[in-house]
Amino acid sequence: MDPATTRLDQGRVLMGGSPLRLLRLSPRAGTLVERWGAGGTVGSGKGGQLLARRLVAAGVFLPRPGSPTYGSDDVTVVIPVRDRPEQLGRLLSALEGMRCVVVDDGSNEPGRTEDVTERGRADLVRLVVNSGPSAARNAGLARVSTPLVAFVDSDCVPERDWLDHLLPHFNDPLVAAVAPRVVPLPPAAPSSLTRYEALRSSLDRGAAPGLVRPLSRIPYVPSAALVVRREAAGGELFDPQLRGGEDVDMVWRLADAGWDVRYEPDSIVLHDGPERVGPWLARRAFYGTTAGPLSARHRGALSPLHSSAWTAGVWALVLARRPFLAAGVLATSIAVLARRLNGLVDEPVKAAAQIAGGGTAKSALPALGGLTRAWSPGLVVALCWRRTRRAAAVALLAPGIADWMSGRGELDPIRYTALHAADDVAYGAGVWLGCLRARTVAPLVPRIAFRARVWSNQSLRAHLGAAAAETDQTGHG
Repeated sequence: MDPATTRLDQGRVLMGGSPLRLLRLSPRAGTLVERWGAGGTVGSGKGGQLLARRLVAAGVFLPRPGSPTYGSDDVTVVIPVRDRPEQLGRLLSALEGMRCVVVDDGSNEPGRTEDVTERGRADLVRLVVNSGPSAARNAGLARVSTPLVAFVDSDCVPERDWLDHLLPHFNDPLVAAVAPRVVPLPPAAPSSLTRYEALRSSLDRGAAPGLVRPLSRIPYVPSAALVVRREAAGGELFDPQLRGGEDVDMVWRLADAGWDVRYEPDSIVLHDGPERVGPWLARRAFYGTTAGPLSARHRGALSPLHSSAWTAGVWALVLARRPFLAAGVLATSIAVLARRLNGLVDEPVKAAAQIAGGGTAKSALPALGGLTRAWSPGLVVALCWRRTRRAAAVALLAPGIADWMSGRGELDPIRYTALHAADDVAYGAGVWLGCLRARTVAPLVPRIAFRARVWSNQSLRAHLGAAAAETDQTGHG
């Protein structure tokens, strides 16, 4: 069971997942869930397998795979590279004994790349013109005949057992890709920046495993290191028109097609981190520019804030210094949700208070952080006026201070907050530039939901029955 999952009604109702779901269990399902929560296996029963699929898809349970069906001989590693011969040699040494395809994406010194590739006993694919990481990975993918393909960037170093934690997940035929945890390599001379990156690298998706899907706790994983099922990849896995954000786009397209993508932090891949502030800020700004093009492909997924109308109203009133009105709106939202949950749970008021009240409280800082990142250029401008200076400063600094207080004590709060604010401003500047280029404001506009979806017992049973029938026919329920 996912640690964030809550059990209600003596265990007959599960609340969890991302986005949040409320699932009521039949007595038989409750017995199975009790057994699985104690470490039991799913077994071969079809009903249990369908229930497990539903719980894993909802994100309230996490899969714990057994012995892997695939081994390292079933994996081909594709390495896109442009120059970086020393780093390429280091990676090939770490992958010794594995089948590797190096794609030279228009290196300035192709001879050096060729020499390193030959010494590493890897195959070489040469692109005469620099075509970008998407085209390079696709070119390498075309040379793969094994069931699985691992994409690893040349500035990475996988730990020795990295595949041992990833391959068991492919026992599930609906898993298209599994990502390891990508963390910065320990620097020779630590600095404030390297300490900050060790705590908050944009490539590091954290210590908790889970499903990867848009609008969830793990919305994307980087393609710096990623293992993909060849069957799911098709002809072109990455969009060659995207020079950045291609990994986000790829993961979301797989999810839209009905595949699962999982994140497994027990598998570790080390990555060269930034050493100087200038290139680091430039890279963060570049990441921000990808929001505009991605928003055209995945509508609504790049909004800086996703909130219910009730939650947005509560916090708007709090900011307007109307605490009694805010409390009234929150109480009303709990009452409305409790009425809709009546008949689905034994204690609808308690469940509604946990969903609406707890969700409103937990959403404040993430909401402020998302809005601050997207609108940071405007907040910097607001610092120039006396009337808006204080509010802008609070908005820019509060996310960093709160993040440091949540357990980032390895770096002092002043330097951590300063780097956090610089990180947000650089990324936000990139978002604005990307929006101008793509002629869209979608990544800057909050998305407010005015109605939650609540299934009745009858409609839920009908929905699950249809899903089961579809699984029987296609395997992709």
